[in-house]
Amino acid sequence: MSTVHFSPGSDSGVNGNVAKMEDAKVKIDDGKEESLVPDTMYHKIRKKITPFVMSFGFRIFGLVLIIVDIVLVIVDFALPAKSRELGDTLEAVSLTISFFFVLDVLLRVYVEGFKVYFSSKLNIIDACVVVVTLIVTMIYTFTDLTGASLIPRVVTFFRFLRIIILVRIFRLAAQKKELEKVTRRMVSENKRRYQKDGFDLDLTYITDRIIAMSFPSTGKQSFYRNPIGEVARFLDTKHDGHYKVYNLCSEKGYDPQAFHYRVERVFIDDHNVPSLQDMLNYTANVREWMNADPKNVIVIHCKGGKGRTGTMVCTWLIDSDQFESANDSLEYFGERRTDKSVSSKFQGVETPSQSRYVGYYETIKTHYKRKLPPPKQLKIKSIRIHSISGVGEGDGSDFKVKIYVKKVLVFQCVCSRHENCTVFPDVGNNAVIISLKNGPVVEGDVKVMFESHSLPKGYEDVPFFFWFNTSFVKNMKLFLPREELDNPHKPKTWEIYRQDFGVTVYFAAP
Repeated sequence: MSTVHFSPGSDSGVNGNVAKMEDAKVKIDDGKEESLVPDTMYHKIRKKITPFVMSFGFRIFGLVLIIVDIVLVIVDFALPAKSRELGDTLEAVSLTISFFFVLDVLLRVYVEGFKVYFSSKLNIIDACVVVVTLIVTMIYTFTDLTGASLIPRVVTFFRFLRIIILVRIFRLAAQKKELEKVTRRMVSENKRRYQKDGFDLDLTYITDRIIAMSFPSTGKQSFYRNPIGEVARFLDTKHDGHYKVYNLCSEKGYDPQAFHYRVERVFIDDHNVPSLQDMLNYTANVREWMNADPKNVIVIHCKGGKGRTGTMVCTWLIDSDQFESANDSLEYFGERRTDKSVSSKFQGVETPSQSRYVGYYETIKTHYKRKLPPPKQLKIKSIRIHSISGVGEGDGSDFKVKIYVKKVLVFQCVCSRHENCTVFPDVGNNAVIISLKNGPVVEGDVKVMFESHSLPKGYEDVPFFFWFNTSFVKNMKLFLPREELDNPHKPKTWEIYRQDFGVTVYFAAP
């Protein structure tokens, strides 16, 4: 349980319904078992070996050994009596495998804890199977069957006793469960997970009333993402009758019955932004739900529970007076979603356009009283690309520009053929200007995409793109440096996109 300082207060009260405190303290469930044990050598060793024991590779190795051992038993049983030399070798290998599985169980008890490990019925059965098969293997391996040749029934008994080891096939169920667990942890990377009270989910309490998680899945996807049944069990256990789920995925839904039909949809494309109107509709819906009962919580997810989820979580943090600054809310979400005990990789909102729209919402709340800003129509005249050298062909000739308004393509130009545009190199300033012929008149949410056959692709299967809203354009131009362009913002692309790379869009009155 961690204590977080909010400014000005917790979302247990919404929009001034409770007295604000400049330094309110709110306890948030971190999803980790509270530990009062000292930092001894025992626990240091356990911390070091846990990543290995619970790794994907170790689980796969165990799964392969189960299958190998079952095959060895079948082959050994099928061998004629005169082939006992080969049979002895197979028994020795099988015995080694049996000892490995005992070690596997002991290691898991060590890293998970005796109480946690044996709280699972499947783990109890698994441990029993391991012990029984080890005993049977030892009896069969160290018993001299040749000495019992005068008693055929004894020989037959021991040969059939060997078949009992085939019950190890039931270990596959336990291994499958462990494999699913480590796969989900691997896919969620270092996002903060809820790992106590019998749950292990990619799910984080951002505040005491806001939960962020990855997509609640069924079928094959549940092998590596949150199983929808487990998510429902968690919410029904922790917040029975007091939760509402917000699915931000435009690409996929699920049966809302799993969450008692308390599911809202906000259709946002992956790595993209919500419309300003959708943001206002969403906050109004959340506000109504949160005000209805102080116990009510919201559960927000997209696919991975990071970009789109963070965008809408931060939007609500601003709307509910928990943060005045978009930057502060974005930083806070990233801190809460990232489990730094696993690694330092940032798990917050990274796509610049998404962060920009959180900033737009800050202005909407502060200056426009939760109303859409006055509409503004603008005509796009030209686009200047700064620091063009080394970017594709280096002269802009390889670009194709596409412009969308409300997800509808309204304009495109092909620079190599001067189709709907003319390209003017500005060699002295290491730039290129793409002058649009009959440039489109745009209003509201606008997306500009740049395609190129010479550049590596990123999100949206293009080298770079960005979103903006015309109501926030000032002085008839919009300049976006490298860090505010989607895809070039990633450090791994900076060998292509230099520090002073950027895009300026010039407008005119329609």
